[in-house]
Amino acid sequence: MTTQRHIIRRVRGMDTSDGAGVKLKRVIGQPALDMLDPFLLLDEFRSDQAGDYIEGFPEHPHRGFETVTYMLAGRMQHGDNHGNRGDLGPGSVQWMTAGRGILHSEMPQQEEGLMWGFQLWVNLPAVDKMVEPRYQDIPPASIPVVQPAEGVTVRVVAGELAGATGPVSGISTAPVYLDIALDAGARFDLALPAGHNAFAYVFDGESATVAGESLARSELAVLSKGDRVSFATERPARVLLVAGRPLAEPVARYGPFVMNTQAQIHEAIADFRAGKF
Repeated sequence: MTTQRHIIRRVRGMDTSDGAGVKLKRVIGQPALDMLDPFLLLDEFRSDQAGDYIEGFPEHPHRGFETVTYMLAGRMQHGDNHGNRGDLGPGSVQWMTAGRGILHSEMPQQEEGLMWGFQLWVNLPAVDKMVEPRYQDIPPASIPVVQPAEGVTVRVVAGELAGATGPVSGISTAPVYLDIALDAGARFDLALPAGHNAFAYVFDGESATVAGESLARSELAVLSKGDRVSFATERPARVLLVAGRPLAEPVARYGPFVMNTQAQIHEAIADFRAGKF
């Protein structure tokens, strides 16, 4: 038997800023939804006003988790203190495993035009928190696009759908990361791993029907457990669907450091100050 997921919580994005003043909408990692194991943060940045994004995210540290950047429009350049450099353009994804520690920057490569995308933070299990940092930089052409139902087009960043497997690999939480575009009148039923925590976020169009309920633009639905979830819409819409295996481990968190104990947080701060990242 299959079990349809339903909405157990709704959260609206909260306007805030981060980095050197980049304006964004924080959806996970705010008072209304501190985290959804294993997801620690979800930000949407979207502006065609250069002043909202031009200062970017200068060099800053990370330890103990992963950052996932998905660009919809605009260009960002990333760099780190290990000599890695890369450009993120429209449709590209970067899945960075910060592990034991890295100093990272993300700076706009444009002075005008639309900058739009997401950053997701994914926790690492205790056994992986001190692994060597690594990147998975994925160009748009490497992301499979499938049409699992009439009027439905899905970019498969991570996970499997309609015979396609997303290019992101080797992630402890076995994530599913889908960009679902629905034409007017489209309907779609999606299979998900039953034990994964999952959320859906409407990021384009006025609204979409998720798990039988209307979800407005900039609204996130936390989904119940189950192995299927339904989507429908009367007007065109796009929905981000993300799921991952919960870690069920203690979380100690201080800014860009996410560990399991406060002692580990103090160690991370000391290592950062000592230049050990």
